[in-house]
Amino acid sequence: MLNDINPHPVNLYRWIQTGLTLSIPLNNNRETFDRNRNQFNSLVRGGQGESREAAELFYYLNRTCYNGLCRFNSSGGFNTPFGRYKRINYITDFQDYRPVLTPWKFQSGDFERLKVRRGDFVYADPPYDVEFTHYSKEGFSWEDQIRLADWLAGLESPVVASNQGTERVLNLYLERGFKVTTLKAPRMINCTGDRTKATEMLAVRGV
Repeated sequence: MLNDINPHPVNLYRWIQTGLTLSIPLNNNRETFDRNRNQFNSLVRGGQGESREAAELFYYLNRTCYNGLCRFNSSGGFNTPFGRYKRINYITDFQDYRPVLTPWKFQSGDFERLKVRRGDFVYADPPYDVEFTHYSKEGFSWEDQIRLADWLAGLESPVVASNQGTERVLNLYLERGFKVTTLKAPRMINCTGDRTKATEMLAVRGV
């Protein structure tokens, strides 16, 4: 089972689960990007965010936007700008993913509403502890980070959590009895030109 606070990747996964084949234009240019972004936001505003077209457009936007950044404003509109890729290898046929995803359940909502049974393995990958917090229209504050760590610590299940390896995140999980390690992530620290490898945290409990 996979849960995400953002309903749009969940909608895409559900459609891929059925063997999605894309029918929208997949052009790596600003004109197509702006048109597809406007159409996606129009569908969301109109209550059609779970439609097949919305799934196709979300895939295109995520592949074509700047740094693959999934960012939404407070009204729920996708607002990441056009990317800078010379070439994008789009996938148009997801039939091969269908047998792999058939047994999966995809849902969207707050993590505290999940029904976790004793012994279930839980992997938590929240929005990282960085200035950017608008992965979804609800955002993910420091209070949400604390709430997640408390919830994970209270589960009678093996737990692994990842996050940006900031000092306060490390302390957050250490104080709750997690075994915490850090590693250099295969990504850069931000999109401002700093090419330093980011430090990532893994917190483990009951594994």
